[in-house]
Amino acid sequence: KSALRRKCAACKIVVHNACMEQLEKVRHCHLLEPDNFVRHHWVHRRRQEGKCKQCGKGFQQKFSFHSKEIVAISCSWCKLAFHNKVTCFMLHHIEEPCSLGAHAAVIVPPTWIIKVKKPQNSLKTSTRRKKRTSFKRKASKRGNEDNKGRPFVIKPISSPLMKPLLVFVNPKSGGNQGTKVLQMFMWYLNPRQVFDLSQEGPRDALELYRKVPNLRILACGGDGTVGWILSILDELQLSPPPPVAVLPLGTGNDLARTLNWGGGYTDEPVSKILCHVEDGTIVQLDRWNLHVERNPDLPQDELEDGARKLPLNVFNNYFSLGFDAHVTLEFHESREANPEKFNSRFRNKMFYAGAAFTDFLQRSSRDLSKHVKVVCDGTDLTPKIQELKFQCIVFLNIPRYCAGTMPWGNPGDHRDFEPQRHDDGYIEVIGFTMASLAALQVGGHGERLHQCREVTLLTYKSIPMQVDGEPCRLAPSLIRISLRNQANMVQKSKRRTSMPLLNE
Repeated sequence: KSALRRKCAACKIVVHNACMEQLEKVRHCHLLEPDNFVRHHWVHRRRQEGKCKQCGKGFQQKFSFHSKEIVAISCSWCKLAFHNKVTCFMLHHIEEPCSLGAHAAVIVPPTWIIKVKKPQNSLKTSTRRKKRTSFKRKASKRGNEDNKGRPFVIKPISSPLMKPLLVFVNPKSGGNQGTKVLQMFMWYLNPRQVFDLSQEGPRDALELYRKVPNLRILACGGDGTVGWILSILDELQLSPPPPVAVLPLGTGNDLARTLNWGGGYTDEPVSKILCHVEDGTIVQLDRWNLHVERNPDLPQDELEDGARKLPLNVFNNYFSLGFDAHVTLEFHESREANPEKFNSRFRNKMFYAGAAFTDFLQRSSRDLSKHVKVVCDGTDLTPKIQELKFQCIVFLNIPRYCAGTMPWGNPGDHRDFEPQRHDDGYIEVIGFTMASLAALQVGGHGERLHQCREVTLLTYKSIPMQVDGEPCRLAPSLIRISLRNQANMVQKSKRRTSMPLLNE
């Protein structure tokens, strides 16, 4: 009873480590289905929510932790549940095909997962390998690289009704929220389609599923997690690129707010999240290149210390320099020096507030306008920047910034500017004084400077900058901003007519 045990993430079966081999002989996990259709995968439950499919009555809950009575028999795929009685659960249910339940459209069926046989290390096998032609040897090697040592491959069956979902979870985002979300998705979906980003990056999974039609992706984490997945999609050049939905964890999450996913996860039922991902609208998101080189106007001996390149060469949300980047840089450097002091969201926010106040008093960014030159689509904005003495300049791709504020605002009837969009191929350029930065928190906006397709930025001293929240202090440089491509994203629909009922 006190021996070490394991619990299956897919069907919740608990077994002693020493009994694993015995279990595998008498019972197969539902991840692999040898037939061409899916059967119910029935498991005994000591606790069960919802109602019996047969009689419609609720399940009696046993409050004693030592009770071993089985109150229900439930399918780990479709979540149907019956009382553990012959009048409710009948023999014909055992061999019935399973519909996979309310989320069948997004679940990867076990019939798509083909187990790969382990290579035999016999003398005959090695002799056959030596006799193969060089072409076959290369093809075999290529196949092994594609599988990456995985014990299975994916062979999808195309269907217009299917929208298979890949879920990537960053457990480090949002405290313990990531771990909790990971476990819940493994219960609702096929665990072969749910991936822990702390164990491996998204590349292998995306390569494994690259031939699956109508594929969708759910990124569970911060905006940095979304950017990581989009960068891998760029490298793999999937055609068409699968749309990406966002389940925001942690704080900030400006891209998630823009796509109607909210600023953070608030324990919304996973079943409801899956419905939103399935029903969401596919929209485009502009993505921008950042090309950095040494400032050609300065001689080599006058270049100051600082980074020679930015943390990222592509941004999805914003690129900024000045006051906000300096505060973010101080937070980043302090967290790297003393990570144990930054283990809660409240402490992080308090540090941000303190760093911003200190920077305000020291006025470290007051001379920013004297050390930059900004040209947008051939228009030199430098005279206006120097006239208004901006202490922060933001190049904004999405309406949201700095945990939900809207620095572009609503231009209304302003003739020179259009309402902001994240799919129009234009980037918004905004300047801030200390007063307008403070007004952001109460619904204010910055000084609208330009909407353009290309930006040339020259800096003449080392200046704090940030790219989608990743800060650095960049040496004097020439930076060119240009449109890279458009990513497919899933925008959450604001309304849904119905919500599926599941036995959990």
